[in-house]
Amino acid sequence: MAEFIKLYNDNPSEREIKRIVKVLKNDGVIIYPTDTVYGLGCDITSTKALTKVAQLRGVKLQKANFSFICEDLSNISEYVRQIDTPTFKILKRALPGPYTFILPGNNNLPSAFKKKKTVGIRVPDNNIARAIVKELGNPIISTSIYDEDEVVEYTTDPELILEKWDKLVDIVVDGGYGDNVPSTVIDLTSGEAVLIREGKGPLTI
Repeated sequence: MAEFIKLYNDNPSEREIKRIVKVLKNDGVIIYPTDTVYGLGCDITSTKALTKVAQLRGVKLQKANFSFICEDLSNISEYVRQIDTPTFKILKRALPGPYTFILPGNNNLPSAFKKKKTVGIRVPDNNIARAIVKELGNPIISTSIYDEDEVVEYTTDPELILEKWDKLVDIVVDGGYGDNVPSTVIDLTSGEAVLIREGKGPLTI
């Protein structure tokens, strides 16, 4: 049975954040709010939890395109190759915000991602997600939770999320209703901004 933890985005409870991080450090899997859709995630350093998330999404871990949820830009530089000035300016303007940026990974990537040449980076404009990452001390991986209803592509109601995922994850964080529009995905690996998916983030950045 998953724990159901209510948090307020304007002032997330420090005690509850610590509780969530304790579960993450023990190979736990959580569902949590972002500035777009609710995400399914875990500590990027836990291979056991990463494997479970991949299984839940029906993909092989080595082939999974999970995003890294980071607290800020300094967090990002730990996992990507040196960022040039034009790229840095784009990131600074857009983040925190509803974007996933594809960037070239470096040698610090956790063992599960060593073979990946690129990594999707997010710094969501959501205090709950960033507080979890800050307390944990490293990023969490994230993949959106889809709704089987074709009309509503993403699940937005935390109570319905709990109903569906109760026996599959350790914690569902209730941060209020989520959005049903995913992040805008932009590839920055070639030195130019290439749109991969149009989502919530405006294209003019």
